[in-house]
Parts: sequence; C-alpha cells; structure tokens
Amino acid sequence: MGSARSQLTMNFYAQSCPQAETIIQDYVNKHVPKAPLVATTLLRMHFHDCFVRGCDGSVLLNFTAASGNQTEKVSVPNQTIRGFGFIDRVKSVVEAACPGVVSCADIIALAARDSVVAIGGPSWRVPTGRRDGSISNATEALNNIPPPTSNFSTLQTLFANVGLDLKDLVLLSGAHTIGIAHCMSFNNRLYNFTGMGGQDPALDSQYAAVLRARVCKTPTDNTSIAEMDPGSFKTFDLSYYRLVLKRRGLFQSDAALTTNPTTKASITQLVQGPLQNFIDQFALAVEKMGRIGVKTGSEGEIRKNCAVVNS
Repeated sequence: MGSARSQLTMNFYAQSCPQAETIIQDYVNKHVPKAPLVATTLLRMHFHDCFVRGCDGSVLLNFTAASGNQTEKVSVPNQTIRGFGFIDRVKSVVEAACPGVVSCADIIALAARDSVVAIGGPSWRVPTGRRDGSISNATEALNNIPPPTSNFSTLQTLFANVGLDLKDLVLLSGAHTIGIAHCMSFNNRLYNFTGMGGQDPALDSQYAAVLRARVCKTPTDNTSIAEMDPGSFKTFDLSYYRLVLKRRGLFQSDAALTTNPTTKASITQLVQGPLQNFIDQFALAVEKMGRIGVKTGSEGEIRKNCAVVNS
C-alpha cells in the first residue's frame, strides 16, 4: 500500500486531460447548490468506496451474471446511498472531452470534495491517479464499512484495518455535521435497544422522545429521515461534536466516540478550539482516506462506464 500511496499526484491529468478537474467542478457547481444533500451523499460514497478494496470505484459497479456475486452497491450499508446517477453524468461529460482517461475512482474523490465546497463546506487536496478496480463484493462492504450500530472497538478495528487511527475516526465522524439519516439506522436506539424494548441509555432521553414523536414514529419506520446535526445539517460546523458530548448524536457509533478517553478528549479539544482548526484537520483526514489502497500505474483500469468493468 505504501508505494501506491506515493504515486497519487496533484493534477495527475495535467497533460492527458488538462480540463478534467474544471469539467467536474463546473458540473458540480451547476447542480449541487440546487440539491445540497448531493454533497453529503457523495462524501459518504467516497468514504464507503475507500473502506472496501481501497478507493477504486468498486462501489459503483452493477451486478453482472458473469461475476456471479452481488456487488457493493446492493449491500446494506450502500442501499441508502444516492448519487450513482450523478457520478454517471459527470463521467459522461468527462468522457466526451477525454475518452478513456479519467477514472471513476478519481471522479468520486473530486466530486465529493467539489460538492462539499459548493455548499459552503471546506476544501481539501485531492491528489489523483487512482485507477478503477474490477471486483465488487456485497459481503466485503457489509464486513468493512463501519455500521451506525458500531461500538468503539468495532470502529477502532475497521478504521485500523485501512490504516486510519483514532484521530482520523473522530475527524471523519465530523462529516455527520452535514446530511440526513434514515430511521432504520438508529431506530433500535429509540425502541428496542436491549432486544427487550427500551431505549439506549447513552441517548439523551428528551432527544429520544422528540425523535419518537416527530420523526421515527414506529419501531418499523425504515424510510423517514432525521437531520444528523439538527438545525445546521447543511452547515459544516462544530455543532455535531457539541451534540455528541450532550448525548445527542443520532447513531450508536456517534455515542461510541465518548466511551474512549482518547476520542472523547479529541472531541472536547475540537469543540473548545476554533472552527478553522477542525476544518484544517478534517481536510488532512479526508485526503489521507482518499489514499487508502489505491490502484495506480498499470493496476486496475480506466472504466468507460462507471457501472461496468470494461469488456
């Protein structure tokens, strides 16, 4: 993994497709401000892609009879991801300018960054040169993407598996400052935490009551949505961390961050510091995540269509 990490470079397409990054940015700037939640789904897609076989665009592949296995796209963690069509449209615009040059993996990484910037969030460096993988397996997605029901040890293990540490865990969880969540990802905290009814004691009881009354009104509600950072779910700020410290994070995985002294201290430090400090550190953590297990050089391929392996 080490050698591959060093082979990503800034402006990788400077000679082969000099307008690539501008084309992607222009498309994002035209469409995302009208649909700001696209930014949150593309950032999540980037995260989910990188945690399974590295950042290789494997999250985009459709099932084919030839491969015989269900792909990451249909796995539980990815069933609520939107934005596959958006990436396909970006890819088609890029392909029109430079056929067979820019990888789908790089398009995810660039579009995720550009869309967060388009809604007023932070920017970060996106070195490029990733190539697309040809294997996508639903079981691997289920086993490697940290679920919202994770306890601390699960989070620590799944992040460590891809070379990320506890600091990265805290910072990347900060992406929950934007976006929404479906009731299915936290309903058990409201209705049946122990398996015998009752709510999660780690969730503020007043907040739980509000969620039951206004959002997830039944234990079987899988479709209603809640803001992950109520009141500022479109704004990149520190309020997510403040809510976590008040036991008002939506997910068990949010609450889990306060069960370890190291991660809890990191959150307290972020909350007490300036917003710019979080933004600077978040930028470094996302860049680091974007280098996980990348395929470069002659590895992988440049897919013509992001949803299928080249024939």
